[in-house]
Order: sequence, then C-alpha cells, then structure tokens
Amino acid sequence: MSTRRRIAGFYGFHAFGSVLFALFPLTGQAGQNYQIFVSNEKSGDVSVINGSDNRVLGTIPVGKRPRGIHASPDGKTVYVALSGTPIAAPPQLDAQGNPIFQKGKDDDDDDGPKADKSADAIGIVDVARQKLTGKVSGGSDPEEFSLSKDGTRLYVSNEDTKTASVINTATGKVEHIVAVGQEPEGVATTPDGKRFYVTCEAGGDVYVIDTAGYTVVGHFKVNVRPRSMDFLPGGGVGFIPSESTGELNVIDTVNLKVLKVITLPPGSRPMSVKVAADGRRIYVSNGRAGTVSVLDSRTYELLNTIKVGVRPWGMALSPDGKFLYTANGPSNDVSVVDLAANTEIARIKAGSSPWAVAVVPNTN
Repeated sequence: MSTRRRIAGFYGFHAFGSVLFALFPLTGQAGQNYQIFVSNEKSGDVSVINGSDNRVLGTIPVGKRPRGIHASPDGKTVYVALSGTPIAAPPQLDAQGNPIFQKGKDDDDDDGPKADKSADAIGIVDVARQKLTGKVSGGSDPEEFSLSKDGTRLYVSNEDTKTASVINTATGKVEHIVAVGQEPEGVATTPDGKRFYVTCEAGGDVYVIDTAGYTVVGHFKVNVRPRSMDFLPGGGVGFIPSESTGELNVIDTVNLKVLKVITLPPGSRPMSVKVAADGRRIYVSNGRAGTVSVLDSRTYELLNTIKVGVRPWGMALSPDGKFLYTANGPSNDVSVVDLAANTEIARIKAGSSPWAVAVVPNTN
C-alpha cells in the first residue's frame, strides 16, 4: 500500500469513483462509448466498467466461478461460463511442463471438496439492464467458450470431461458433444466462422472442429499448457500461447501445423493472446511476469513489454483499438493500457480474482 501511495503522489493521484489509481490523466478516453464486463472467479460476480471514464457502474451476481465471458454479436447479451468445480491449487508439473495426474484419475478426481454440478452453466446477462436474466446448460465444468459468427451457438470447453459442447443460444440446449483431449481450455472461432479450435492444457493438444457437422477435422500439438487462441483478420494464421514454456506458437490454419515458435521475454507465463483489429499487432498477457508483450504480426519482433497488474490473465481491446484491458487475478483489479503510449494508465477495482474481460459497445 505504501508503494502505491508513493506512485500516486509522484504522478499527482486523483481519486475518481472506483479507479484505484491513475498513472496518467485519462483524457484520452473521452468520448469512448462502450462498457467493460469483468468475470470475478472468487466473488461469483461480474463488474461493469464505463469505458469513457473507468468508473465501476455496477456489480452483477452471477453464480459460482465465473470465468470465460463474451458478448453476443449484437452487444445486447453477455454470456459467462459458471462452474461448481472448486478452485484447486495449480497442478504439479513434470519435466516437460505437463500437469501430473494420479493414474486412473482426472484433474478433479481428488479427495478435496466435491464439485457442485448444479452450478455448471452459462449465465446470461442483459447488458441494458445489467442483470443476470437466466442460465443455460454449458456442459460439465465450462471454462472458456466462443460464439458462432451469427451468435446462435456457443462452443464451450468442458474441462473435467475432455469434451467440447455446442449450445443453441435460442433453446439453451446442448446440441452436440465433441470428444477432445485432457483439460480443454481455450476456444476460438475462426474469422470465417467455419471452424473452432479447442486448446487442451495437458499434453498441448489442439483440436479443430468443423461448424457444419461438428466433427474433428484436424488435430495437432503445440508445447504444453496452451491457454487461448486468436487469428489474423482474414484467417490463414493463428496464435496460441504455451504457458509452461513461455512461448507463442504461430499456426498455419490452412495446413494445421506450427509455422514458428516465438520465445517470449524471460519469466513470461503467457495466458491470453489478442490480435489488433487491423492485424498489425499481437498482444500476449504474460501471467506471473505481470506484463503484456507487444509483437509485430508480420516480423514477430518483440516491440514492447508493458508492465501491468499482478498475473494478468484475460484481455480485451477497446472497439477503436486504442486501449487494452487486462484482468489481474491476485490484485483484484483491471489494468488500462494506452496502446499508443504502450503504458498502463490506470487500474480499476474489480471483484475477487478477475479472470476475463469482455468489451461491449453501447448500442443505445
């Protein structure tokens, strides 16, 4: 706390709403017309932040362990993955960085608290009302998901059953269950909407699923603990971070193979990857390093390393591409990064253990 006060004093701290501290003036965000929704894993709620002035507008109770969070294409609904599986300590890793499980058991089969399967769901939040309006099935222990391009389907990773579920957003029903690898984590829909990818933490398996018939049309491996995925606009190339090895994998999405492996700065434990809307920059949240790496999407040169909050996980970009937001779990806040200056300009108080971020343009 004393360090934070010294920093605040040095830069002329000005308390404003729920902003913890501002490193630089926030005038650059004037006129921003969007909201930031943050899933808070431990407090079971979603924080709503105003994009124009970084004020917390409200907190929405949603259920147990909210993690993955995404908005519908029309911006009227925010979906959030909920899970009744208790939070566990990070797994012990082998020499290759793979989680070590007891023989014959999965990651959740231990002698600790038992999972509350009745809490597993996808929560539905009405953006205008800032209220949880319902829940639909998300399969077992939903962690992350992505949406179809028309918003009619959710593609969900089910961490404890080695599957991915396809949910119809109109009926709320699970339409398909697709077998994948152990500990499925990240899910990403391709720019053309014809496929979605599921990254599996244990073993580094990546599955490619066709959205017409929901069959596995490809399977390849990256280095272990892949957490997420994003694509260059127009497709053809994707990016997958490998947490345990501190790397970013460049993927040929036509031939389904690894084109290049980029070594990130020492200490990086990459979690989330986002590609700028214009395709020129790649942003990687480096987890325990407390930084975000900025890379050129053509040369893969490391352009900047930006210091943010403690263990940044999920990220989102503002609609105009000027700002980046990171969910900082252990410090219970959200970093605001000015991408023109490559500098963190504010941290905003969130709930307990923020996990992911979704940016929603105002539609009214």
